[in-house]
Amino acid sequence: MTQPLMPKATAVWLIDNTALTFEQIAAFCELHALEVQAIADGEVSAGIQGFDPVLNGQLTRTEIERCEKDPKTRLMMAKSTLPKPVERTKGPKYVPVAKRGDKPDAIAWLLKHHEELKDSQIAKLVGTTKDTINKVRERTHWNSQNIQARHPVFLGLCTQRDLDAAIEKAGGTKVPPEQQLESISELP
Repeated sequence: MTQPLMPKATAVWLIDNTALTFEQIAAFCELHALEVQAIADGEVSAGIQGFDPVLNGQLTRTEIERCEKDPKTRLMMAKSTLPKPVERTKGPKYVPVAKRGDKPDAIAWLLKHHEELKDSQIAKLVGTTKDTINKVRERTHWNSQNIQARHPVFLGLCTQRDLDAAIEKAGGTKVPPEQQLESISELP
């Protein structure tokens, strides 16, 4: 963090509670020295309540005392002891309600045409669970009599690039476009 939270309110507090110069306050709050002087004169920011940077951990008392002794030094922002936020991974993709019924059809197609794919890869491609994959494979799915093997790309459940990458990773060969068209013509 380079700038304090609420810089003008912080400047008001520093003016009222410390012996720092306008230049030191301006440098810390990233304001112009004339603006800090106008705040001190009451011309700017009248009515703004001061915001204590020591209480919220942006400055320490020792840092303020160090800079009060030497007007040429600059205030340094206190190091935060809070943990940094963690990068979130891309979560499961959203599949509209209208397409959720197509997942078993896509699973059946992948099981029929790409036996080399692991269940985890199918689950990631289609956005389903391993339990559902096993039920489609064993024909124990509640809707198994109506499941028809349909290409997951054309159902909009994954992209062709993702499908090709999963096939190559599983050790299969990339399906040439001609064969993709042939497998599409097999669809009802």
